[in-house]
Amino acid sequence: MRTAAALAALMLVAACGERSGPGERPSAPSAPDGVAPPAAAAPDEAADGEPGGTSDWREIVSTGDASRLGRLDQAWRLARAEAEDKGFAPQVEALGPLVDPNAGLAGRLQPAPGAYRCRTIKLGSSSPGGMAFLEYPWFRCTVELTPGGDLVLTKSTGSQRTRGLLYPDSDRRLVFVGAQALGADEAGWPTYGQMPERDQVGVFERIGPERWRLVIPWPRVEAKLELLELAR
Repeated sequence: MRTAAALAALMLVAACGERSGPGERPSAPSAPDGVAPPAAAAPDEAADGEPGGTSDWREIVSTGDASRLGRLDQAWRLARAEAEDKGFAPQVEALGPLVDPNAGLAGRLQPAPGAYRCRTIKLGSSSPGGMAFLEYPWFRCTVELTPGGDLVLTKSTGSQRTRGLLYPDSDRRLVFVGAQALGADEAGWPTYGQMPERDQVGVFERIGPERWRLVIPWPRVEAKLELLELAR
């Protein structure tokens, strides 16, 4: 993924996890904003969590993760229906384009390198009795362009942090391939495939001016669908 075409290959997002870090808890639908952005990560930090080595995500992801991505429409349908059926319809509707499966826009898919705010929304539950809707407050994310031409997205705060690359796929979406770091004691990120239980694969879309989302279908814990909103 070290070619000019890799300029389209994108970022790693440190995914907001099911639990917030100290002082960070799932919020009501109106999540707080105004989080001070962190300094952009240095280019040499991009080594952690990056699969790299190709411009085709299909050469990287496991068969199971490819299947999850192929069932994206089903995840949207079941996750949103469950959240609404269990009484969270007002909260879901209030999120607007963020929870519209068809909100992805063509063109300008790559966010510019720099600091961003990001938050996680989880729809549906992966286990009986689980929460059908969770909305977390704003965390900190960065986007960096490596010397090799890759865009890396990192969620740098919270108890679940994600880092990875976005690969070209179509004129309306990129495919994210990354992995999670957990808890306060982990300073880096595993590489995709190194710890399969930490792997994350999803679709990255632009949904408005200076607004993007990462959609992870069938995440390994808690939800049927996980969304990471990225905004300035």
